[in-house]
Amino acid sequence: MSRFRSPDEYASADGYRLLPFRFRRLPDPSLPVLLTNDVGEHLWMEDPQFHDYAGKRLPANHPQFADLESRHFLSRDDQPIPLESMALQLRSRKAFLFEGPALHIFVATLRCNHSCQYCQVSRRVEGESPRFDMSFETVTRAVGHVLASPAKQVTVEFQGGEPLLAFEVIRFAVEELERRNASIGKTLRYVITTVLQHLTPERLEFIRQHRIELSTSFDGPAGVHNANRPLPSRDSYQRTVAGLDQAREALGPHAVAALTTITKKSLSSPEAIIDSYRELGLHSVFLRPLSPYGFAAKSPQRDYSVAEFMAFYRKAIAHLIQVNLDGYAMDEAYAALLLRSILTPFSHGHVDLRSPAGAGLGTLVYNYDGKVYASDEARMLAAMGEETFCLGHVENSYAELMRSDAMQLIAAGGIAESIPGCSDCAYLPFCGSDPVDSYRRQGDVIGHRPTSDFCERQMGMFDLLFGYLHRGTEDQKRVLLSWVTRRRPVPLAVD
Repeated sequence: MSRFRSPDEYASADGYRLLPFRFRRLPDPSLPVLLTNDVGEHLWMEDPQFHDYAGKRLPANHPQFADLESRHFLSRDDQPIPLESMALQLRSRKAFLFEGPALHIFVATLRCNHSCQYCQVSRRVEGESPRFDMSFETVTRAVGHVLASPAKQVTVEFQGGEPLLAFEVIRFAVEELERRNASIGKTLRYVITTVLQHLTPERLEFIRQHRIELSTSFDGPAGVHNANRPLPSRDSYQRTVAGLDQAREALGPHAVAALTTITKKSLSSPEAIIDSYRELGLHSVFLRPLSPYGFAAKSPQRDYSVAEFMAFYRKAIAHLIQVNLDGYAMDEAYAALLLRSILTPFSHGHVDLRSPAGAGLGTLVYNYDGKVYASDEARMLAAMGEETFCLGHVENSYAELMRSDAMQLIAAGGIAESIPGCSDCAYLPFCGSDPVDSYRRQGDVIGHRPTSDFCERQMGMFDLLFGYLHRGTEDQKRVLLSWVTRRRPVPLAVD
């Protein structure tokens, strides 16, 4: 039996055709039905009117008829379906497909001076052999792949370990990129993810000259931060704050973006975490749940449910909105990404929320040993003994990496529109597929959406934001809109 009905069945005796749509009834039964479509439009309808619309009984003089038509939820029988307009909107939302990998992550070293309970990578102690640093030969080959990517605007992110412990690798990579890019003309952006505890005046001057951005982990009040990110000296919080002050003094007040990883210890402190960011003059926080990789997979701090995380997140968002209403501008970076996808016709660029997936197609990760992975999560999985998503080695050509078996596997599970549970979801136009995450959590690249932690968390976040957008006060809506329109430093993954 065919899954699809014939076009004639979508025609209406009352004068309109239904165009493809999805719908959701949110957990709050007082909210109307939410409708979405493939081009990213959404609107709300009360249940009786929704049934009339879906049954093709909605009269043309109904107040919502014009909205349904202009937002491509219906088309009048006596007019052609507006395919060109819909195609242009879809093209804007999927513009990343024309770019190729635009995020290139260099793992400069595995060495690190921290022993974080939730570390997602296979770190090495600070004083260990430099054989865990990326060689200049590997850097040179990786630079070739960066410049071979069709993306015109490229972000190069230096990770670790603690990449500042291998600063000469960063220096060589940046200088090599700029030397070779002089004849190519890409726009290059640099980010160093760092604990901010190995800055020197010389390094800060190089960072300033090359307009390199800094991203750090800051987990909130001293008690939480020191517990999550311990040092033998037991002063991780104080040293992070000192590094933040040092970087700002040399580079400017907005030189550092920050994120916090939510552990079990963090769950009881949503307001305190937000307030600690405000006290340090930070205007953006990324509230990131723990991932099932590396040390984090075994950490007792990972032992909490999606429901517990969402209870924390709802309190954090409510407090953040109030902080804004009190006159201090601060956003939650992940919510801002989701809101941009909901409220604008453009791609937000976040590689974990793309369809087709951002792994490999939007990101390449060059490990210190020369192996190339489809995403940072793929590298973390390899550190646990699973090399499924290794694309090859920097010695392979860019074309060989893109044609690898790993990329074929990612492509098979990376199109949300074809995945059961995603294809019918009202939030599909604003979400994406992460086959690496599905493979790690559920054993295959497709996964099972009804039992997916990622899916449950995403649904909860979308429900929360759409609830604010529909039933929030005008002041609350104004705050959320400011998160979309305000330019901010974008924190990237810090391990």
